[in-house]
Amino acid sequence: MKKLVYAFFSAFFWITLWQCIHLAVGENILVPSPLAVFKRLFELCTETSFWLSVSVSLLRVLSGLFIGTVLGALVGVLTAKSVMLKNLFAPVLHIIKATPVASFIILAILWLSVENVPVFTAVLIVLPTVWANTEKGILSADPKLMEMGKAFGMSKSERFFRITVPSVKPFFAAALNSAVGMAWKAGIAAEVICPHKNSIGYALHDSKIYFETTDTFAWTVAVVILSVLLEKLLLLITAKGGKSHA
Repeated sequence: MKKLVYAFFSAFFWITLWQCIHLAVGENILVPSPLAVFKRLFELCTETSFWLSVSVSLLRVLSGLFIGTVLGALVGVLTAKSVMLKNLFAPVLHIIKATPVASFIILAILWLSVENVPVFTAVLIVLPTVWANTEKGILSADPKLMEMGKAFGMSKSERFFRITVPSVKPFFAAALNSAVGMAWKAGIAAEVICPHKNSIGYALHDSKIYFETTDTFAWTVAVVILSVLLEKLLLLITAKGGKSHA
């Protein structure tokens, strides 16, 4: 109950501040009122094109999240088990972390079709986070437990699934929790820079060109809400997955 009260108070505070800024600026084209934005968001929700754009963007981001997670986990396992591979792939990890998202998007435009740019961008954003956390999780496995498992005649695969995997789970869950938000933001940014019809990024790009600030705010609010829902859904799935294997 307290969480709901705090959430309500927080939302009320920021919306009130938003309204004060709107009144102080006095120009809808710069800062539209919360009422106008939420009214426009409600109107968008009644349009088929809105849900089509949301579905297309979600599919792209989730595709990138899935591919990046699988690749990151695989590379994380390899680099945790081999010092040679760790040293070989270390520069790649640093390059991906240090390179701005915009640079990846521009390069992806040159290499890929427009609809695949958000997927590629999401993959590159997710991969290093999952990679680093998977590697840390594997290396954090208690060596004494591994020796005990070996003494009791457990095979390598049994030790991996019964000792290593439980050690990795908290790190992996934390990585996914961070990655989903980053993938969502990167994917939408890619759609804005490289607009393709029937996507959230295209709608944001369109509203900017025609100075439809209320639409820009409404789509941004939609992006934030969808990002929060995605994170909550992922946390719920990982929590249930952890309980089912407990």
